[in-house]
Amino acid sequence: IQQVFKQLFYMINAVALNNLLLRKDVCSWSTGMQLRFNISQLEEWLHGKNLQQSGAAQTLEPLIQAAQLLQLKKKTLEDAEAICSLCTSLTTQQIVKILNLYTPVNEFEERVTVAFIRNIQKHLEGRNDPPQLLLDFKYTFPVLFPFNPSSITMDSIHLPASLNLDFLNKV
Repeated sequence: IQQVFKQLFYMINAVALNNLLLRKDVCSWSTGMQLRFNISQLEEWLHGKNLQQSGAAQTLEPLIQAAQLLQLKKKTLEDAEAICSLCTSLTTQQIVKILNLYTPVNEFEERVTVAFIRNIQKHLEGRNDPPQLLLDFKYTFPVLFPFNPSSITMDSIHLPASLNLDFLNKV
């Protein structure tokens, strides 16, 4: 059950983050607030179902950071440093794309300046990020089956002759 929810939450993360990276109309402060609220509801649900050890919440980390990025101030050098230290699960390319797509929805917000984006790129140039922008929502985690040893010993097993397993020798 834990593995199923980890996979499901990864798919939610990938589809939502890919939509953020492809749609200018959703890159705003209010969307960041909405995302963060919805993610907290998912985390609360996991906790209520005692699934917090499944790793499902950790798969949402890039989306959480993207939501926080949409909510942070984006003007000063200190803001750039805060963004760089906060967004460790996002690639440089994803951070820059979100900042480029950021669209103010009211008069109190401003567009992110090109100088600020260049400053972010300069801060993050030492990262060794994968080259892809979008997350692979078809990625599947390996399935782990727990090992439950049998109480039956091998020397107590009788192999019928009808199986034609004469080549096997008991040791």
